[in-house]
Amino acid sequence: MTATMMTGFGNSFETEALAGALPAHQNSPQKVPFGLYAEQLSGSPFTAPRADNRHSWLYRLRPAAAHPPYRLDPKIGLLRSGPFSEVPPSPNRLRWNPLPMPGAPTDFVDGLITWGGNGDVAAGFGMGIHLYAANRSMERRAFTNADGELLIVPQQGSLLLVTEMGRFTVEPEQVGIIPRGVGFRVELPDGQARGYVCENYGAMLRLPELGPIGSNGLANRRDFETPKAAFEDIEEPCELVQKFQGRLWTTTLSHSPFDVVAWQGNLAPYRYDLRRFNTINTVSFDHPDPSIFTVLTSPSDTAGTANIDFVIFPPRWMVAEHSFRPPWFHRNIMSEFMGLIRGSYDAKDSFSAGCSSLHNQMAAHGPDKISYEKAVAADLKPHKIDNTMAFMFESRMVIRPTRFAMETPLLQSDYDACWAGFTPANLNAP
Repeated sequence: MTATMMTGFGNSFETEALAGALPAHQNSPQKVPFGLYAEQLSGSPFTAPRADNRHSWLYRLRPAAAHPPYRLDPKIGLLRSGPFSEVPPSPNRLRWNPLPMPGAPTDFVDGLITWGGNGDVAAGFGMGIHLYAANRSMERRAFTNADGELLIVPQQGSLLLVTEMGRFTVEPEQVGIIPRGVGFRVELPDGQARGYVCENYGAMLRLPELGPIGSNGLANRRDFETPKAAFEDIEEPCELVQKFQGRLWTTTLSHSPFDVVAWQGNLAPYRYDLRRFNTINTVSFDHPDPSIFTVLTSPSDTAGTANIDFVIFPPRWMVAEHSFRPPWFHRNIMSEFMGLIRGSYDAKDSFSAGCSSLHNQMAAHGPDKISYEKAVAADLKPHKIDNTMAFMFESRMVIRPTRFAMETPLLQSDYDACWAGFTPANLNAP
């Protein structure tokens, strides 16, 4: 799919699926080539500072406004939105087994299940955390989310994301980001798929500042890929599902909504390959805070305190003297939802691919007993952590689980036992 992509995070692009479809000089000329309709898609307020202003011009076969009224979807599934108040938030450490594949035919939208979140959709801050398991491509069906942008993290099976602004494949160890309001369809090249989704209600995800790291490191702008224009001119009924203020609404179009022939601007879907992340690590003692692994961040109104940080723990060399190398025991002001895409995680012997865990604000956590004993007995020579890819959705606010997350049999009732059996320190020992 690389040949259909353009690179550079946040860049302004011009792309056309039909030569001559882009207007020569104006974004909204009196007459658009081929009789196309100009439409501006704004992902930020009109008056946002230039550096933060994100919008694109779309030139399409039909106005997006030409649709019948939406109807509230009568089905009440397991998709939820903030504020999250179904059950009281828990101070306990929580961990879940992988979401099983569905037995009945289930597409991406119907396969979304909310694990928790924080904030408020209406107030425009916080996030929702969802898992998905699907075994059917979306057919004559499209989805658009007015509540926030979607960060999609496949764990098993690739996704073909057909969007208004082009199409691209996202496989495990890659992520796909769909901006707020952009319509898309999910097809399953491998027949079934499973993964994680972070729904961002707040400021758009962006690259973190590098500060003392300097010019290079972490995720590089050139490695983010945006699709080139591609369109469908199909006159067949298509269901359009919209998530709006926490509920799903539906309408039926007489045509495919993926009819954008050309577009220009700096707001578009994109993907990033996590294997291209340039890890910064220690070569002396201790190791950096997990913030050094931040791929994307959604800032809050408090400097240095994120609405959401998307953090990964990729393969990397561990080189340090006189140091405990796994994550230490810790309690955080930030709340952490973690998932494992592949392999194992160096601080948990029993955390398998597809699992999820939640360590909320000030919950004490760290390596389990087995990982701790291995670490304190290890020969401290250079060591590569390999065959792994874990991630965190981290937030300044408490992550409140849904009723489903607290009552599902996937919740591991014995999770606390991984910290049992630590013997007290011996004050008489040297």
